[in-house]
Amino acid sequence: MKKKLIIFDLDGTLLNTIADLAGSVNFCLTQMGFPTHSLESYNMFVGNGISKLLERSVPLEKREEETLRKITQMFLSHYDNNNTVSSSPYPGITDLLSSLQEMGYLIAVASNKYQRATEKLVKHYFPQIKFCCVLGQRENIAVKPDPQIVYDIISAIGITDKSEILYIGDSGVDMKTANNSGVDSCGVTWGFRNREELILESAKHIVDNPIEILKIIA
Repeated sequence: MKKKLIIFDLDGTLLNTIADLAGSVNFCLTQMGFPTHSLESYNMFVGNGISKLLERSVPLEKREEETLRKITQMFLSHYDNNNTVSSSPYPGITDLLSSLQEMGYLIAVASNKYQRATEKLVKHYFPQIKFCCVLGQRENIAVKPDPQIVYDIISAIGITDKSEILYIGDSGVDMKTANNSGVDSCGVTWGFRNREELILESAKHIVDNPIEILKIIA
């Protein structure tokens, strides 16, 4: 069935944010006297929200509640002021979004990045796109792969037929989110994870270039 609503993950799908995330986490780790990590390491740390990102970054023996609370506060302050330093849309993404908008598709964002930063980055990098819904991690709402964020978008838009929805992301978490919510999934290979992870988590479609998405939904 023809799609009406296209839901995108943000980090690793629309935007390459890994350098700014790594920069802020490494800043906090240095301030706390902990060892830092390589940029490549963060590809496997991200995907489950800020809490998990920081937990994975802190040395195992230092993951006490008070330590994680302190580094979280420090991270939020630093990242809020440094999340547009090196981040950028992946090649072809802006054109893809513009094409989808011109073709009349509804476009939404479902991210595990906290809501404030999700809204800021979407507005900053895609000011010309009229997203119908932009949701990030919100207080007391389970993060992906829990399907609640997709349900909230569906409810806000008013679409009742899930076959009219395509969820696009770069990770196994995203594929699980789509499958858990009962919508079609599309994995992208230009993000933080690899094709094998997308296959393992039963991606219905896998694309290597944004233009391929237009072929899927046609």
